[in-house]
Amino acid sequence: MADQMTAPNPAKAGSRRTVLTVENLEAWYGESHILHGVNFNVAEGEVVTLLGRNGAGKTTTLKSVMGIIGKRTGKIEFEGQNISRTSSDKIARLGVAFCPEERGIFASLDVRENLLLPPQVRDGGLSLDQIFDLFPNLKERLNSQGTKLSGGEQQMLAIARILRTGARFLMLDEPTEGLAPVIIQQIGQMIARLKQQGFTILLVEQNFRFASTVADRFYVMEHGKIVEGFANSELEANMDKLHTYLGV
Repeated sequence: MADQMTAPNPAKAGSRRTVLTVENLEAWYGESHILHGVNFNVAEGEVVTLLGRNGAGKTTTLKSVMGIIGKRTGKIEFEGQNISRTSSDKIARLGVAFCPEERGIFASLDVRENLLLPPQVRDGGLSLDQIFDLFPNLKERLNSQGTKLSGGEQQMLAIARILRTGARFLMLDEPTEGLAPVIIQQIGQMIARLKQQGFTILLVEQNFRFASTVADRFYVMEHGKIVEGFANSELEANMDKLHTYLGV
């Protein structure tokens, strides 16, 4: 197993600029030390996936970048700005959005109300027509309450809401968990289209087979550290390692 300081850090695709750099990130929940010196980067327009078993620190990493974890050290830099001590609301206004695993939609509100509720933090938020082009299901369920939506529709709505804000750097936590294969395929198509439109995506996934169809690069986490990093083109050569780390 590669240790944290020597784990591969695959080059960015082409000459795209780095928009997120994480260096020596440590994080705690109370007295529990979760992250132990995490290092990685994300280039503009990439889809980068954090892989790992439950408890590896993937979600904590996303929350740390978003400023949701109170006790953290190390350096987090977004578009050249150090945001290590920046509050989550200010990070959002820089164009970073987080879609949590639990989705967080307002169950008592209908689809239209959920979509219109988030504030626009930057110019460039998707219009309702653009949202419905990405997610036709939501247009059909426009007047349905959150409690009436399927799991897949709730996930689409959760992602659609952050697209309304104007954020261009999206962090998606387990977007395919518990969804039917046909919905997972739609989520994959949505990610591909967002990438074509210039969005940058940091993805946490347990579903390796799904991640392999959408990601440009992968980082593998274990025990709160990055232990491997490689490009999609190197996937086949790393399958034995992935089987060891993930059981895929």
